[in-house]
Amino acid sequence: MDPKRPSAESRDVEQSPLEKSHIIHQEHSGSVSQDDADFLANFSEERKKRVVRKVDWRLLPMLVLLYLMAYMDKTNIGNAKIEGMTKDLEMRGEDYNVAVAIFFIPFVLCEVPSNMILHKINRPSIYMGGIVIAWGVIMTLTGIVQNYAGLLATRFMLGIFEAGFLPGAVLIISNWYLPQETQVRIAILYTSAATGGAFSGLLAFAIGKMDGIAGLDGWRWIFILEGIFTVTVGALCFLLLCDSPALSTSWLDAEEIRYLELRQLARRSNSPREFRDNTKKHFDLAIFKDIFCDYKLYLLSLANWSNAVPNYAMKFTMPTILTSMGYKSANAQLLTIPPYILGAISAYAFAIFADKYSWRYPFLIGPQICVVVAFSVLFALSGNIEDNVAACYFAVCLAMLGLYPILPGVNAWNIANTPDPAKRSVNIGLLVCIGNIGGLVGSYIYIDREAPRYPTGYGTSLAFALAGIVAATLLEFLLRRSNAKKAQMTDEEVRARYTDEDLDRMGEKSPLFKYTL
Repeated sequence: MDPKRPSAESRDVEQSPLEKSHIIHQEHSGSVSQDDADFLANFSEERKKRVVRKVDWRLLPMLVLLYLMAYMDKTNIGNAKIEGMTKDLEMRGEDYNVAVAIFFIPFVLCEVPSNMILHKINRPSIYMGGIVIAWGVIMTLTGIVQNYAGLLATRFMLGIFEAGFLPGAVLIISNWYLPQETQVRIAILYTSAATGGAFSGLLAFAIGKMDGIAGLDGWRWIFILEGIFTVTVGALCFLLLCDSPALSTSWLDAEEIRYLELRQLARRSNSPREFRDNTKKHFDLAIFKDIFCDYKLYLLSLANWSNAVPNYAMKFTMPTILTSMGYKSANAQLLTIPPYILGAISAYAFAIFADKYSWRYPFLIGPQICVVVAFSVLFALSGNIEDNVAACYFAVCLAMLGLYPILPGVNAWNIANTPDPAKRSVNIGLLVCIGNIGGLVGSYIYIDREAPRYPTGYGTSLAFALAGIVAATLLEFLLRRSNAKKAQMTDEEVRARYTDEDLDRMGEKSPLFKYTL
């Protein structure tokens, strides 16, 4: 992209309708017809907002509901554990940690292939509905397994089908919205994960009361009923999940469909030719080489792990931590709700401010500091947790408040500093995969024999949070230094040294590209 020119996103904000019309006519004449360019230029701001609101109300509720189910079905094993699952299946030692970890192996491996399949299918509702129904059936089967081997088998299969949801949801959002519209929508999606944690505890508390009904234990009913609910929601995908503007004639009129399609075409047309060509080369080895030699990927990944490792670990172990405070299983389920509610609020609030000020670092480092404080308190006081219930419960709440804003911040920082669409698509996938590897690590750090102090769990979480602060601070420093170095060359000096093709090929390394902090 020619960094000298404003981006498509900034033009939409900064240019008047007449100026935008001129830009469209000037830049898209080869890709968008004159009639289409005039249509885009004359589509009023009020109508644009109205169309986007219609998409919001049709698309986001279904994705949020699906994410809620994905979250519950991924983490309800923690609720089942304190309802007696480990005893009934004769699990010992680290058997529970293995059952948690085995989910992440196919979960990590299948994310990219699943998104490739989704990209080729014209009806996302069919594909997403299919995988949701599949994991719902598997979840129901988990409730009737008779031994530990059966639990491992269902957990592995669950990872295969759940892998496609989050990257698929982000891909669907990107197909409906412009780049400057996606961050808030993805933040809402992430927020629903925290809401899912609260709802999961409440639902598990209610289902646990069914212990003995039909001769089944309460923990079995957790899997069975949540699995049935998931199958139902998956079936609703076929009817309610939006596919594309062209296939949405029941709730969009012809001009609205035309606008939504043309603005995506115009957005693609804004990219330099080499970038547009590269978007088709998903496995271009040069792109992978560029990514793996980029220090930003490693620092962002480490910052991402400051959320992924302690967050996944806490998801699977929070009910157990609360029971170690002296609460019975039913009350422990209920007490998981406030920490997740705080996480939901903080994720959305920090995203709004980070977007408003276009500065990721302070709104990433602030939550990370909260995580450090929280796990420092837990590490210091959990050895005598029953005498420090208030302080330790506050620390659990503070940990969740700090953990949930990190993932949206890291992803936003990654996207903002990767102008090449081909590299960006791979970067996003890798960052998600690496984050899930952090979940695999997190599933092993809370060891039952270390209860209630959990030095490995709290110590490891504290270490990753501190490492995340170091990574984010180092990234901020390096990006500022790069910007200062680039600023030493004038525009005329850059143009004299490099051709437009050279600058396009350099991407974010171009002297004219300024990194987002």
